Amino acid sequence: MLSSAEAECKARGLQSTPVRRRTLEILLEAHAAMGAYDVLARLVADGLGSKPPVAYRAPGFLVDNGFAHRVERLNAFVACAVPGQTHDPVILICRGCGIVAETQARPLDTASGGFQVESTVVEAEGLCPACQDSAAC
Repeated sequence: MLSSAEAECKARGLQSTPVRRRTLEILLEAHAAMGAYDVLARLVADGLGSKPPVAYRAPGFLVDNGFAHRVERLNAFVACAVPGQTHDPVILICRGCGIVAETQARPLDTASGGFQVESTVVEAEGLCPACQDSAAC
């Protein structure tokens, strides 16, 4: 996934800095949503930044360019499952273990009222299969 993001940056003329690359790696490794200061702590440990603006600029770049999503409910970021593709993600948040997954929304019917939808992000909270199994015991 990292190499495809690098190729996408190159194709679109975007600058892939060491901090941006490492931020995406961190989000990919986490398999969960991470807050900006959690990302910053990892960047600091790697010697790539120590100032709070870094914690928002790098994830912001990733979100703005389709490599990550902002999870509003958690005030956190998660790597995009299909980077480089225009899509309407549904972010699934497990209230048991906190894992975050991404799936795709069905296109909205935009014909009614003349409203033109440009983008959507849906966040849904529930229980993942593992937490459902453990709750049943």
